[in-house]
Parts: sequence; C-alpha cells; structure tokens
Amino acid sequence: MNTPIKLAFLFLCLAATVAVTAKPAKRNYLFTPHAKAVAGICTVIQTNTSLCCKTLKHVPTDDPIELIRALAVAAESSVKQSVTFLNGIKPKHKSNVLATAVVNSCEKNLNYALEDFADFWKATGKDVKTMAHNYFTCKKTLMSIMGYHSTCLDDIEDKNLLKEVENGIGVGKKLSSDSFDVFNNLKTIFKTFGIKVKLNEEDTSPRPPPLSDYYY
Repeated sequence: MNTPIKLAFLFLCLAATVAVTAKPAKRNYLFTPHAKAVAGICTVIQTNTSLCCKTLKHVPTDDPIELIRALAVAAESSVKQSVTFLNGIKPKHKSNVLATAVVNSCEKNLNYALEDFADFWKATGKDVKTMAHNYFTCKKTLMSIMGYHSTCLDDIEDKNLLKEVENGIGVGKKLSSDSFDVFNNLKTIFKTFGIKVKLNEEDTSPRPPPLSDYYY
C-alpha cells in the first residue's frame, strides 16, 4: 500500500530537483527597456543605423538623453583616434613632400574638429532643457565638424593616400555624421520618449547690425 505513496513522493522530489537545477531561460535583449531606448534613437537616424546601435548597445543606461550624449562622446573619441592615426602614417610618407603637406593639413582640420567638440559640450549642457535650448547651436557645431572631415579628404588627390586616410578617419566621420543626425532629429526623438521641451531652432549667435545702421 505504501509503494504508490513512496513513488509519488519520489516523483515530486525528482521534479523539484530538476526545477532547481534547470538553467534559466535567456532573456531576449530585443525586448529590454535598453534595447527599446536604443532603437528609439537609432531608427530616427537616416544614415547607417547599425553604427548607432553598435555604439549605444554597450552604454549601460535606458535614459535617451544619456544615450544621445554617449553617441557624441563616441564621435569625439573617434576623431581623437583619427588624429593619432594621421600621426602614425606621417613617417611612411616623409619622402613625399606633397603627401606630408596634405596629411598635416588633414591633421590640422581634425584638431579644429576637436576644438569644436569642446564648444559642442558647452552648448549641450547637462540636462534636457539646456540641450533643447541650444539645439540650433549644437546642429551648427556638428555641421562644422563634418565639414572639417570633408575638407580634409578634399585636399588629397593621390588615390592610394586618399584611401589610406579615408580608412583612418572613416569611423570618426560616420560617428560625427550620426551625431549630427541625432541632433537634427532631436524633436522626433523627444516626441518618441514623451519628453516635452521646446527646441530653439533660431541662430542665437551675435549678428552684425543691419546695413541701414551704417548710414546717417
């Protein structure tokens, strides 16, 4: 009579042991708050979204504003690496005066881009309201940074050297472009996350007086 009871008890113990030792199911990253926040930003960007996702995937926050700033930090880091890269190829082209000149010019332009990044951080501020208030300035500064990259490549006529430099500054150029696209679509991003701010879309830089002021 006890045998069925013993078997049932043994079965329950075995089931409990299997439940404890079984590996927990892997969490699907695509449905986490972090993945949704990254997708909310990267899907708005019109350029290479995979670069955006790759950059933001490892940033440990769900806050869209911090993710936006992290993309710009990545762009700054890439520009710094680009400058270092140019230092590395200088000795290779030392005998070629023209190549050395264009590499030096490119390095100079990328250093200007880094200076603009410093201005960019001053403009973005520490919170959403400051970022929204300086929206136009951020866009303008990031456009300037992208311009330095383009000017750098425009000066190089040697195809082999152009390819070499393009490979070296390519990541920085793409990230800077993605950062600009983020700020260009900031209104959409804020709307996606339900952040209510009024973007300043006017040029706030000092302007010269109208021409009529010079006449008496």
